[in-house]
Amino acid sequence: MTSPFAVPREEQPFVDAARDLAPRFAAAADEHDHEATLPVANLTALHEAGLDLAVMPRDRGGRGLSYQALGEILRIVGRACPSTACVWTMHLGAAQALVGHGPPVYAEELAAGKRFANALSEPTGGNLFLMPLQRAQPVDGGFRLDGAKRFVSGCEIADYFLVNALLEDGPAFFGVSRDDSIELVSIWDSMGLRGTRSQLVEFRDTLLRHENRCHIVDPTAPNIIALGLPWLSIGVAEAALEACTDHARKRVVPSTGRPVGDMQWVHFDAADAHVKLLAARTLAERSMWLADRNAPGALDAAVEAKLYANQVAKEIAEFALRVGGGSGFLRSSPIQRHFRDAQAGALMAFSVEVCRDMIGKRLTGGDQPG
Repeated sequence: MTSPFAVPREEQPFVDAARDLAPRFAAAADEHDHEATLPVANLTALHEAGLDLAVMPRDRGGRGLSYQALGEILRIVGRACPSTACVWTMHLGAAQALVGHGPPVYAEELAAGKRFANALSEPTGGNLFLMPLQRAQPVDGGFRLDGAKRFVSGCEIADYFLVNALLEDGPAFFGVSRDDSIELVSIWDSMGLRGTRSQLVEFRDTLLRHENRCHIVDPTAPNIIALGLPWLSIGVAEAALEACTDHARKRVVPSTGRPVGDMQWVHFDAADAHVKLLAARTLAERSMWLADRNAPGALDAAVEAKLYANQVAKEIAEFALRVGGGSGFLRSSPIQRHFRDAQAGALMAFSVEVCRDMIGKRLTGGDQPG
């Protein structure tokens, strides 16, 4: 029986393209992590494979790729190199807003291979990236913004930024071309996802032009970042479990002469990890299925999927570290990188704590009048 969450047959070539690229991405993942370098060649390869434009709306020159297919592609890329998957997700999310809701030039620039980045998270804003606190002042031609945005993945190669600001009539989103008013502050020295180079970006009297405003009717509608982030954690969890089982089969316990994987506790925890990973993937597939149908509850489902995927990735990576023992703690083992990368998803907006709060309020009616 065909799964209701299966990728449509006509979109399978895009998934196959990502699968063909994955071994190359995986081969360079440790180097990008160790050196904290952006995986530029990987991002270029994804563009050249037609995957940047494929996700965009058909009326803007894209292929209208389903969220279901995008999730599978992100899983494949995230398993190979999560830094690539993260930067690419943010690039696509910014492009989705600018191409779908901004002037036609952004679609042309995306097709030409230009890079996009999200600059939405404020140093004092926490998870409230849809509700900016930094106010832009009206001037001729638009508004002027003085402020900083943090965790801007891939900012060093970005040609355009999606920027939010508070106007008199509420939050607004703009496309901003890179210019001398934008300064990158090199603060990135992270524990995991080091290849994202998510620096702090300062906007100093930067002009937010009227003509580059994104007229987003509903900023809470299904979007690539909210729906895509669970797949980043799923990819990391899959890579961690693969490294764990590979070590368990090959590593021999000196006192018994038998592989680590012969121990019963490893059997039990491996079974739990496998089933939890299947459950996380099913939740994420469900959110994509709902989003493709523009069904109510798609974003609620994405929050649920992110919460569980983030937690499962951390649990599986910790299990892999226990199985790896001292060997898994060494830089030469992929296990230590998977463990570090697994921590990042829970910190990304919406963080695990915010997800739990959102879900709990929905269930219990918290903060509701009456």
